[in-house]
Amino acid sequence: MFVLFNEGEQLLPIKVWLPSAAHLDEDCLRQAKNLANLPFAFRHIALMPDTHSGYGMPIGGVMASSEAIVPNAVGVDIGCGMGFVHTNVPARLCREVKTPQGTLAHTLVGQIMRDVPQGFEHHSRPQKSEFLDRCSLRQLYHYGRDKLPTIEEAYVQLGTLGGGNHFIELQEDEDGSLGIMVHTGSRNFGYKVANYFNNLAKELNRKMGSKIPPSFDLAYLPLDTKEARGYIGWMNFALEFARHNRQQIMDRVKEIVFSGLERYAGWKDIQILQEVNAHHNYAARERHFGEEVWVHRKGAIRAGQGELGIIPGAMGSYSYIVEGLGNPESFHSASHGAGRVMGRKEAMRQFAVEEVLADFEAKEVVLGKKRKRDTAEEYFKAYKNIEDVMADQADLVKPRLKVRTVAVVKG
Repeated sequence: MFVLFNEGEQLLPIKVWLPSAAHLDEDCLRQAKNLANLPFAFRHIALMPDTHSGYGMPIGGVMASSEAIVPNAVGVDIGCGMGFVHTNVPARLCREVKTPQGTLAHTLVGQIMRDVPQGFEHHSRPQKSEFLDRCSLRQLYHYGRDKLPTIEEAYVQLGTLGGGNHFIELQEDEDGSLGIMVHTGSRNFGYKVANYFNNLAKELNRKMGSKIPPSFDLAYLPLDTKEARGYIGWMNFALEFARHNRQQIMDRVKEIVFSGLERYAGWKDIQILQEVNAHHNYAARERHFGEEVWVHRKGAIRAGQGELGIIPGAMGSYSYIVEGLGNPESFHSASHGAGRVMGRKEAMRQFAVEEVLADFEAKEVVLGKKRKRDTAEEYFKAYKNIEDVMADQADLVKPRLKVRTVAVVKG
């Protein structure tokens, strides 16, 4: 970790979990300096080793404040995060067991793609959900309600996988046991919440005569306003929606995998060894350096002492289940993944679909994706090496489990 602090340019230091400033791209640094010049930012800005430029705030960024909350410091996919289940099942069965559709992995991927809507798809009928049944959006901030999502939208979006870098993976640990990992968030529901309150913050800042340049894209809501309380209420609902979304997908995938194992491999003694479900796009009230603050984690996980987290690598590579070390300098945070080294469009320009598919074939990874032409967006060469990222944050987390991709379903 190194510190960037130029008193003539910054109000606060920036602490970066990378080997040197040479590893920090120019746009990401510009956005970090914008954060460091927010008059309400607390103590310092923290950048995780997967950091790269985002919208307003860098992905892999952490910012705390006791005075304001910033919608763009959470992001448009509120509650995006990871779920993981570790089993006692030999992962080799996915490769070795044959079915009419090919290997067991091919059969499982095909069924997952049929049962879990991906990308812009939603369910055609409302899904069963005790969580949604007992909630009431009427209790939340209601000004401009026609621009906020409805409960009806939530029912059909629950249990759906996003596009982009969202995925469902079957994985193998270093002892050969099977794991299941899900990466998705609050879908269009959270997207609407984020955009509504970001626009509200822009208008409120204009009326207040805020001195923060609009070009920063860091419009804020003072914590003592009804607008801030409104955002917090909707954000927390979106966080719970995202958590239940991952859980519903995981429950369906477990059903598919476990029934497939019993039918084709005769494997009935299935045990769940571990389960983890955690966000990496959110804000939460926590105590740091003796003060109550709102910690914004945009593409960063909470890594408190002993807390379990998930850090995925690029598609077709390795991922880690980790235990937090509770480092106060990162506000008890760590990276949320490997981190991009190039944008999706640039990856599609540089890498041919054929190269990506050949890489999967060489690694014996089964890919499930309806639209193959944009597969290069998530090619491993468009991301940092996960081993480098883990080495850079050895003082933030310790690895508990290392898993590699066996099969993946992409939105």
